[in-house]
Amino acid sequence: MFFVDTIEVAGLGNRSYLAGGERTAVVVDPPRDIDQVIAAAARRGVRISHVVETHLHNDYVTGGLELARLTGAAYLVPAAAHVSYDRVPVHDGDRSEIDAEAGLALRALATPGHTPHHTSYVLEENGKAVMVFTGGSLLIGTVGRPDLVEPRLTEHLARAQHASAHRLADELPDDAAVLPTHGFGSFCSSRQAAGESTTIGKEKASNEALTRDVETFVADLLAGLDDIPAYYAHMGPANAAGPAPVDLTPPALADADEIAARLAAGEWVVDLRNRVAFAEGHVAGSFNFEAEGQLATYLAWLIPWGKPVTLLAESAEQLATAQRELVRVGIDRPAAAATGEPSRWVRQGEAPASFRRATFADLAEHPGDGIVVLDVRRESERAAGHVAGSVHIPVHLLHRRLHEIPAGQVWVHCAGGMRAAIAASLLDAAGRDVVAVDDPFDAAEQAGLTIRTR
Repeated sequence: MFFVDTIEVAGLGNRSYLAGGERTAVVVDPPRDIDQVIAAAARRGVRISHVVETHLHNDYVTGGLELARLTGAAYLVPAAAHVSYDRVPVHDGDRSEIDAEAGLALRALATPGHTPHHTSYVLEENGKAVMVFTGGSLLIGTVGRPDLVEPRLTEHLARAQHASAHRLADELPDDAAVLPTHGFGSFCSSRQAAGESTTIGKEKASNEALTRDVETFVADLLAGLDDIPAYYAHMGPANAAGPAPVDLTPPALADADEIAARLAAGEWVVDLRNRVAFAEGHVAGSFNFEAEGQLATYLAWLIPWGKPVTLLAESAEQLATAQRELVRVGIDRPAAAATGEPSRWVRQGEAPASFRRATFADLAEHPGDGIVVLDVRRESERAAGHVAGSVHIPVHLLHRRLHEIPAGQVWVHCAGGMRAAIAASLLDAAGRDVVAVDDPFDAAEQAGLTIRTR
C-alpha cells in the first residue's frame, strides 16, 4: 500500500507532494518553508528517504536542499541542471527504491519543455506505474510554459513539451494519476488547471498537447504566453546556488517614527490588511498588498529587487503568514514590522490617509467628467475587452510609468479588485486623486459602459 499527500502552496499556485509506504517516503518539489513538509511526514510516521526536484524552479525558491540536509535524505536533481552543491544527479530511466516493503520505486522520465532538463518521476508499486509527478510538464488540461529559460529556446522547448506530453501518454497506463507542481495559479503554467485532479487517460482526451498536432499546438501555445513576473529572473539562480535556511522569527518592531523614517528613505512600507480597511485609513505613502491575495507573487513582481520592506499587519498571525509566503520567493527578512491599526502607525498629530472605493455602476454615472479610467490588467485580459477610452498600464509596470497617467482623478480597475487596490495605493502614495473600482469586470458592461475588443 502507498499514500500520497498534497501540500498546497496556494499563494504561489503550486503543489508539493509527500508519497510513500508505511516506513519511508519521497518529497517532490518542496516549498522553501519545509517545516510543513516535516510535519506531514511526522503525521504519517514515515522517514523522508528521498527529496526530488522535477526542475530548477523559476517561480519559487526550493526547500529541497535544506530538507535533504535536515533529514539525511538523498537529494535528486536532474543531471543536466547546473547547480553548485552536492546532489544525486538524475538521468532518464534512473530508479530509486522508496519503500522496499511496499514495493515502491521512483523512475525518472526525461520530459524537457518547461526547462531543458525537466524530469518527471513515475511512482511504481511492484513494477506498475500508479502515478507520475509531472512538475511543469503535463499539467491538468495544459502544460508548463516554455519561455522562462531563454527567449531563443522558447519555440524549441514548446516542441519539446509536445513530445514530452506524448511520451508520458505513450509510456504510462491510462489510470496513472497525473500530479503536477504547477497549474493552480502559478505563472509557470501556460493557463489555469482544468480541474483539481486527472489521469493519463483523461489528459489523452482533453489536453491540447495530446489532441493537437505539433504545429497547431506550438502556434497556439506561443500565442497565448503571458507576462513573466520580474522576480522569476532571481529564482533560478537562487535555486542553482543553493538556498540558505529560512528564518521565520518575528522581525524587529517599528514605531510610528521609524515607519515615517523608512518611508522618507525611499523604502517600501507594505500594508497587509484587506483593501477595504486600507482604503478607509492607512499610512500615507504605504502600499497595499493584501495578505489574503497573491501577496508573494505581486509584491515580488513589483518591488525593486533587494529593496528593504517593512510590513504592517493587523495581527501577529497575519504577519507570520506573510513572512512565510515571502520567503518562498526570496524576500527573506522584513527590515521591520508593526501590528495593529493605522492610528498606531502614524505620528502624533498626523491622520491616516484614505481614498474612495467604487463600482463600475458608479463610474458609469460620470461620463465626460474629465476623469481618467486606468486599466491595470494584463495585456491578454485587456485584449478580450476593455472600457472605451481607458488608459492601459499593467499593474506590474505601474510604479515605473506613473508619469504616463494623464492629469485628473484616476478611477483604477482590474478584473476583480485586488490589483486595482495595489494600483490605487501606488497612485495614492504618489499624490494622485484616486478611486479604486472594487468590482468584477463583468459588471462594466452591465453598468452601461462601452466595452471594446481588439
